[in-house]
Amino acid sequence: MPANLVSRRTALAGATLAALSTQVSAETAAFWTARYTAKKGDVTLAMYRKRLKAPAPGEPKLPVLFLVHGSSVSALPSFDLTVPGAGEYSIMNVFARWGFDVWSMDHEGYGNSTVTSGNSDIASGAADLQAAMAVVERETGQKSVHLYGESSGGIRAAAFTALAPARVDRLVLEAFTYTGKGSVTLAKRGEQTEYYRTHNRRPRGREMIESIFTRDKPGTTDPRVAQAMADAEMPHGDSVPTGTYLDMTANLPINDPLKITRPTLMLRGEYDGISTDEDLLDFFIKLPVQDKQYTVIAGAAHNIKLGYARARLWNVTRTFLTLPPIEKA
Repeated sequence: MPANLVSRRTALAGATLAALSTQVSAETAAFWTARYTAKKGDVTLAMYRKRLKAPAPGEPKLPVLFLVHGSSVSALPSFDLTVPGAGEYSIMNVFARWGFDVWSMDHEGYGNSTVTSGNSDIASGAADLQAAMAVVERETGQKSVHLYGESSGGIRAAAFTALAPARVDRLVLEAFTYTGKGSVTLAKRGEQTEYYRTHNRRPRGREMIESIFTRDKPGTTDPRVAQAMADAEMPHGDSVPTGTYLDMTANLPINDPLKITRPTLMLRGEYDGISTDEDLLDFFIKLPVQDKQYTVIAGAAHNIKLGYARARLWNVTRTFLTLPPIEKA
């Protein structure tokens, strides 16, 4: 095991109290928000933005954090969820309070974006991101962003980073998968591969959404979170595209780690059934950049950012995104 990985885990174990002491408050705060659309041919992609204050002429540019959603739930329920009485669950709120200009988007076939006859696979998702970056640059003046992808959103984010590395400052992969070797979740999902080949959409109801939080390790997430996410997502319909499921059951590996040349943080929940440490460390070790970190979030399952251990993810991610440059004497 690489020395920097061992030292990273040791440092995290010793810094638990410090991390918890810097948790972002769930107190209500006013945010400036805006919505945009990007065009990918005939497809209209819904985009969302949140920051503490409205942009003002001549002010310093804020670092942009762009969040990429996964296979079954669109952007706002994934990244800007409100769970009444349960504390802060919006990662958009958290990073906006920390001074980031936070963006996300519904991929083709999801949320408020155009529903097409396509299956919205990983390649399509990378093309969505290409279209979105033009809007981000126009509105912020920033040519590159910090890119954060969860689950299949991580595969999308990594694919885009390989295609357009100049557009990415730092890459964060939450609940990522590489070859799928040893994945309990993908082995089960693979039983339906032929369905994904022959259908471009799959049923997705409340029960499926709620199962995201219980399939690996019950008790890692407040039950109110699953209910709130289902409430927020179901107005978008009871089906979603099959493309990422097909890619994850029949076409892995999608990403070649040798083509990821940007600083990378990989985050895996202790109980996440969609990947194994063995598989992800194989990817991590092959990354050609040395500015990289691999972190296991103790007490977390697949959806780390919406579990009880979410503050640890916030703090590890913030530290990675704000690392100072190496100063030479």
